[in-house]
Amino acid sequence: MRTKARTKPAQAIALTVAMGGALLLAGCHDRDADSAAKARVAPSVTVGEAESRLPGWRAPHIDVDRRNAQALAKQADDALAAGRFADDDTSSLPLFMALRDYAPMRTRAEAGVEHSVAGLVLQAREALADIDVDPDALHRVRHAASVLRVVALDRPEVERFLQQVDRVEDGLRDSERGEAELAQGRIGEDGGEGAIAWFRRALALRATDARAKQGLAAAESALIRRAEESAAKEDYVGSERWLVLAQKVRPEAGVVAEARARIAFERAARIGDLRDAGIAALTQPRGVETARGFLAHILRIAPAADPTAAELRRRIDFAVHYGLFVPGQRFTDALQGGGRTPTMVVIPYGDFTMGAPPGERGASDAERPTRAIHFQRGLAVSMTEVTVGQFRRFVDATKYRARSTRRGYSVVYDLRSGNFVRRGNVDWRSDYLGRPATDDLPVVHVSAKDASAYAEWLAQETGHRYRLPSEAEFEYAVRAGSKTPYPWGAGTPPPNTGNFTGAGDRSPSGRTWQNVFPGYADGAWGPAPVAHYAPDRFGLHDMAGNVSEWVADCWHSSYRRAPRDQRAWVNPGCRQRVMRGGSWASSPAEVRSAWRSGTDADTTNARIGFRVVRDL
Repeated sequence: MRTKARTKPAQAIALTVAMGGALLLAGCHDRDADSAAKARVAPSVTVGEAESRLPGWRAPHIDVDRRNAQALAKQADDALAAGRFADDDTSSLPLFMALRDYAPMRTRAEAGVEHSVAGLVLQAREALADIDVDPDALHRVRHAASVLRVVALDRPEVERFLQQVDRVEDGLRDSERGEAELAQGRIGEDGGEGAIAWFRRALALRATDARAKQGLAAAESALIRRAEESAAKEDYVGSERWLVLAQKVRPEAGVVAEARARIAFERAARIGDLRDAGIAALTQPRGVETARGFLAHILRIAPAADPTAAELRRRIDFAVHYGLFVPGQRFTDALQGGGRTPTMVVIPYGDFTMGAPPGERGASDAERPTRAIHFQRGLAVSMTEVTVGQFRRFVDATKYRARSTRRGYSVVYDLRSGNFVRRGNVDWRSDYLGRPATDDLPVVHVSAKDASAYAEWLAQETGHRYRLPSEAEFEYAVRAGSKTPYPWGAGTPPPNTGNFTGAGDRSPSGRTWQNVFPGYADGAWGPAPVAHYAPDRFGLHDMAGNVSEWVADCWHSSYRRAPRDQRAWVNPGCRQRVMRGGSWASSPAEVRSAWRSGTDADTTNARIGFRVVRDL
């Protein structure tokens, strides 16, 4: 398209030049050779002189005589008008040069040569302007230069044109050198010799040099490839060095910014894959060690402020301390025979001081000496006491016969006397009065052995270690981070804290408690449905009230020689077991976090239930 667009102006220029007189050649008559010689305008450079200066284009030999002069003149005029100045022996310049040696037409032929040279210069300049967009333009420029060096070397406009051509040729040679250096991998990114330096030399000669610009773009791409290769090897520091060098090649192009964003995206994806692999490894044997390897890998390749390493480190820390869980998480496990376990709550690992400090009101020597307990791992604790309905599922599935069922009685609360009395036909299906219990009440009338049997059944059904809590675990959970006598602090509990003996409580027969929390009422007499009151800071309900709870420990009259960790203190064959936590009928002193009491493992009554824990 550009070639055609440039041809028409060249023809118009040629026609304009020819109208100045060259077309009149067709009407010339024979003249005296001498007079023609006087009128001749001498050419700037003769063919012979031009050839001796710079061999190049050679005018074709054309014989002119009386018989063909007019026809050749007509042919020259037509070629000049068509803008064909030096293409072949039918072009205007060689024809006029031949006619110049024919005396009768010498004067007009000289003018034709002048016009042809002028048209060729204009045409060559047109081609020179198109050199970066027209693949054939360079050939036309070189051809015109070779002609002009022969026929018009000493003309100022020709000299200026040829200087431009020389700069183009020098730039092309520089670009070729740059391409050769680039092919050898010598980019010159450090500012020394190399492809970039050659391409810049070419652009210094001609700022629009498309070839040199393409060469710089190729050099930039080569540096970006090196950055990508470094990134593929996870050498992101090296990758950034290459990008910085690439940025200096063509800072205005914006290509490096795109490459940097692409590498950053791929880096983030790689880091994310390592994180995901680390998290997945935590579910496998020796998964923590494997995950730590992935974490070390992330730390080697992640940016300084990347949060992914912190996320995986947190997950590893959770795995070390909580398995696949997180603090505060609630979950249930499926039972093989159908149904789910009680809802479990993951409580955080940590440290606490177990027992009552000196001077605590209501404390006994059984709660001393205090000792520091450290939990290496978190623990899942059932959110509520085990309910009648949950215990029923166990009995139905196993045909288990609880202690109270086998012996036919348990201890209940007597409304008329206000005392606890033995009553027949009472077992785990009964409430605190001995009447049928609803499924949402905490199961009572169960022994420590009954509670252990239920936990063992859960373990068999789920494949996880369900058990009764140890004393240390229970006190850690009931304190929930507190160091005060009660989980809520000291004195009367806040409203809706739990089921305790409050001054505002009334039995169905109108009785009140004698030893109470003043100013407190919970609306219950006897155990309340589980989760009826607000949870504690760990998300557990009724740890300090509602019913006291069996734990796994054997009874010891003090903590002397007790384990220094959270394990249950068990003596083989012991008959006395520990119960912890206050009940609906406990005095305020028995609701304290440090309170503990021992009783026969076969004891059943309306004040004792239990909850389970699960190792993570």
